[in-house]
Amino acid sequence: MKLGLIAGNGRFPFLLLDAARAQGFAVTVAAIREETDPEINDRAAYDDKITVHWLSLGELSRLIEIFHKEEVESAVMAGQVKHKQIFSSIRPDWRLAKLLLNLRTRNTDMLLGAVAKVLSDEGIELMSSTQFLEPLLAQKGGLTEAMGGRGPTEDERKNIEYGLGVARAVAGFDIGQTVVVAAQACVAVEAMEGTDATIERAGLLMKSLEEDGASPASTLERKLTVVKVAKPNQDMRFDVPVIGIKTIETMIAAGASCLSVEAGRTLLFDRETLLRRAEKAGIAIVAAERQGSGTGD
Repeated sequence: MKLGLIAGNGRFPFLLLDAARAQGFAVTVAAIREETDPEINDRAAYDDKITVHWLSLGELSRLIEIFHKEEVESAVMAGQVKHKQIFSSIRPDWRLAKLLLNLRTRNTDMLLGAVAKVLSDEGIELMSSTQFLEPLLAQKGGLTEAMGGRGPTEDERKNIEYGLGVARAVAGFDIGQTVVVAAQACVAVEAMEGTDATIERAGLLMKSLEEDGASPASTLERKLTVVKVAKPNQDMRFDVPVIGIKTIETMIAAGASCLSVEAGRTLLFDRETLLRRAEKAGIAIVAAERQGSGTGD
């Protein structure tokens, strides 16, 4: 059995690669020069069932040629490809240029959906990226509470309830999947920069209040709550919500005290390490169901 892996940045491609090999798949990796960690070469050096081909983000035709040559009929996307790359100096090949010209909008769903259609027309079907990593999906409830940590306070629950409404509306337009809230007010909304950069921006905004001499006696609670959701019609083949240890470290630096994710639709990488780090920092993490109250209870 052979699987194609279109590898973006971060640890996601490595986790998926390990899971696929554990299930007996030989893996052909299409590594993106602008995104993929070169460590992927080390994995291939020690495993003759892993083949790595490097290509530029704009080389859609080369991607198809590689998969055809390697007799790949099923593939997965794993790891982020920064959305802002579509405005970079990368030159698309003729196939990608044609695809971009025919898009009504250049949001993530439209762009990756079009790429998936091109691959399907070439006999290469994209599979859900969570198919190999289902144990990493967040389960409903208080995740830090289950590890002996705390759950959300009443103020944080109110922030989550408000943030879920905002985040789901924003995600419905495929703008971003994360909002940062304080005192039931939206401090930052994710766009192209990604979750961690959004949290960092929110932290800087709150710190600017202190620098501007805001009274410490303010009645508004200034601790940040981060709410991350899936899109209303989330395609689990790509752009799946992911939380890793870097997100927790970013929250700590920004002064965020609570994180809400969507149960069954969010991957938690290095789950135990992540939850232990959050617990130690006093951060509450909860997984909410889309149909639920928004607090995960």
